[in-house]
Amino acid sequence: MEFNKLYTPQGERFAPRAVYPRPQLRRAHWLSLDGEWDFTVSNSVEFPASYDRSIRVPYAPESLLSGIGQHFGEEQKLYYRRSFRLPEEFPKGGRVLLHFGAVDQTARVRLNGREVGSHEGGYWAFTLEITQALQEGENLLELQVTDDLRQKQQPYGKQRLDRGGMWYTPVSGIWQTVWLEWVPQIYIPKLKIRTRGNRVLMDTGDAALNGMILLGDQKHPLKKGKAAFAVEQPRFWSPEEPYLYDFTLEVGEDRVESYFAFRDLTVETVEGLPRLCLNGKPYFFHGLLDQGYWSDGLYTPADPACFEEDILRMKALGFNTLRKHIKIEPEQFYYDCDRLGMIVFQDMVNNGKYSFLKDTALPTVGLQRCSDRRRHRDPLLRETFLKTMAATVEQLHSHPCICYWTIFNEGWGQFCAQDAYERLKKLDDSRFIDSTSGWFRCADSDVESLHIYFKPLKFKQSDKPLVLSEFGGFAYAPKAHSFNPHKVYGYAKYGTEADYAAAVAELYGKLQPWVKKGLCAAIYTQVSDVEDETNGILTYDRRICKLKPETMLPIARQLKL
Repeated sequence: MEFNKLYTPQGERFAPRAVYPRPQLRRAHWLSLDGEWDFTVSNSVEFPASYDRSIRVPYAPESLLSGIGQHFGEEQKLYYRRSFRLPEEFPKGGRVLLHFGAVDQTARVRLNGREVGSHEGGYWAFTLEITQALQEGENLLELQVTDDLRQKQQPYGKQRLDRGGMWYTPVSGIWQTVWLEWVPQIYIPKLKIRTRGNRVLMDTGDAALNGMILLGDQKHPLKKGKAAFAVEQPRFWSPEEPYLYDFTLEVGEDRVESYFAFRDLTVETVEGLPRLCLNGKPYFFHGLLDQGYWSDGLYTPADPACFEEDILRMKALGFNTLRKHIKIEPEQFYYDCDRLGMIVFQDMVNNGKYSFLKDTALPTVGLQRCSDRRRHRDPLLRETFLKTMAATVEQLHSHPCICYWTIFNEGWGQFCAQDAYERLKKLDDSRFIDSTSGWFRCADSDVESLHIYFKPLKFKQSDKPLVLSEFGGFAYAPKAHSFNPHKVYGYAKYGTEADYAAAVAELYGKLQPWVKKGLCAAIYTQVSDVEDETNGILTYDRRICKLKPETMLPIARQLKL
C-alpha cells in the first residue's frame, strides 16, 4: 500500500535554525551539533570502523527529514558519528558538557575512542561531562543506540511496529537536539523553580553554591544552593496574560538567565460545585489532545518555530489548553506555551502491553472500575514507569504552563494507581493530578476524568471536578493532505469541510450546558491528523485548518466561566 509523502511548509523549504535548547537555564557559550552525521546499522556490539550513509540529526531515521525514511530491525544497533572542534570563543579552562535532548532508547557514547557515558529512556534529556576526553583540534563523537520496541518495560508511547489506526510509525535513535556547552569549574547544574502565592523558591541541587539572583532592580541571595523571596503585588500568569519574570542567577564565574511565573492552582467549591481554579477563580480548560507528530519529522518538527505556529493557530480558535498525549516534547515547546499563554495537561509516557479487549473493548461498553493491583506485575516494568514518572516531573517541573499531570491513560500499563498518585503528590503537590484518565477508576485522583466517544455527552454528579479528558475525534480527510489516502480513521466521518465544521459546532452545543452543571475541562481529539488518523483540526502536513475562527470563537466564549 502506498502512502503519501507529506512535507510541512517548513520541511519543504528546509532551513533549520539552531535555537538555545534549554530556555530556563541559558548560558552564553554553546554549540549545536545538529546536522549531517555519519550513520550505519549493524548487529555488532562493537563500534564500526566505517559508515555507509549519512543522517540528518536530530531526525529519527524513520522520518523523511532524516534523509533515510526507514525503520531498521529491532535486533540491530544504530551507529552515529561526527567530528567537531570547540569554538574559539569557548573560554579556556572550565568544563565542557555534552547534552542530548532525547535518544530512543538506550545510548552509549564515545569520544575520541573513549567511552564517556550511557543513558536509558527515550524521552528524557541527559548530560555527560566530556572535558577529560577532549583533545586539541578535531574530536570524534560516536553514538551506539539500541531500540527494541518488542519489549515493553521501557515507555514507548504511540509507537508500534505494525502501525495503523491509533498506532504510529516507530521512532528510533536521536530525535532531539545534540549540543555542547562550556561551563566554569563551579557551575549551576540545574534550577528548579516553584512559586506559591507571591513567594518564589529556587533550588540548584548543589548545597555548596552561593550567589545572587538579579530580578529587575532587586537582588536576592542564593545560599547553600537555595533561594526564597517574595515579590510585592505579583502579576499572575494565565493564557489571557502570560506574564513571565526574567532574572539572572550568578554563582562565581557562572551566569545563567531564566524566568518564572506566578500561577496558583486549587480546587474550590463554587455554588455547590467542585471547580478547577486558576489564580483563585474558576476556569474552564478548553483544550485539545496533542500527539506531537509531524508528517515529515515524526517526533521532531522541521523547525522549532513549528511549535509556536501550532500554539498560535489553536489560540486563534479560542483554545487555551493542550493535552500533551503520551509524549514529552523538547523544552522549546513548553517555553513557547509559557510565553504565548497555552496551558499544558502533561501525560506520563506509558509502558506495558496494550490489550484491545481489556483496554478498549470492555471499558467502551462500560467496564471501567476494577482493581489494578495485579495488573502489569512485571517488577521491572513497574520500577521503570515510576522512575520515568519522577524523571518527567524533574525535567518539566519549572514550566508554569504545565497545570495538570496524567498518570495512566485508558488502562495502558496501569498498575497500583493509588500508590502512583501518592508518589506523584509527594513529588509535586502544586498541580492537578489525573490518576486514571478515561477509565479503570480505582484510586485517589484530583478529578473525575472521563472519555466519551461513542455515547451521548452525559455526566453524573461527582464530589470531584469533572474533566472530559477526551471526546470528539470527528474525521474529515482532504485526500491530497492525508498520509493514507485509502482510509479515513476517526469516530465519525464527514465528506466536506462544511459538514465537519457543523458537526463539531453541534457537539460543543451539547457540551455547553454541562459547564454550568460542574464540567471544568474538555479535551477535543485532536490538534492534527496523524498518519491514518484524520480526526485533527489541522491536516498532518499543517497546510489546512479544517475549522475557522468564526465557528470556534463563539464556542470558546460560551464555555468561559
